Amino acid sequence: MQIDHAVTSDVKDMHALIQHYAKKGLVLPRSLLSIYQHLQCMYVARENSQIVGTAGLHILGHDLGEVRSLVVSPDHMGKGIGRLLVHHIADEAARLGVKRLISFTYQVEFFRKCGFEIVDKSTLPEKVWIDCVNCPKLDCCDETAMIKYI
Repeated sequence: MQIDHAVTSDVKDMHALIQHYAKKGLVLPRSLLSIYQHLQCMYVARENSQIVGTAGLHILGHDLGEVRSLVVSPDHMGKGIGRLLVHHIADEAARLGVKRLISFTYQVEFFRKCGFEIVDKSTLPEKVWIDCVNCPKLDCCDETAMIKYI
């Protein structure tokens, strides 16, 4: 298994993976343009040159980063790929000087196993004012806010 920075030729496969889970309401959808625009902070997991997972690191402030669009191919679930991506993102976040890594998620147990703990959304105003104000789920958000100190 190899974790790499995503490149432009990865975008269509990344988009397909994200959309697979977005259609099920498990992650927020991302447009192709959004993935291209944030490509410098996106990572892919490859197995035999095939993209089997993707995730992004979004910096929200001087010491706060977020794991975004974490998805793994349905054919590769349960192999530790998601955990590898989260650990890679945490290492990259630490390298950049980030001290707090968050996720707004439905996958609470997965993130617990990766060292995250549940927090109240109100303790993360950087996230709320940057992203949540534009989210269609603003008034009915059912995701759980989680944080890991790195």
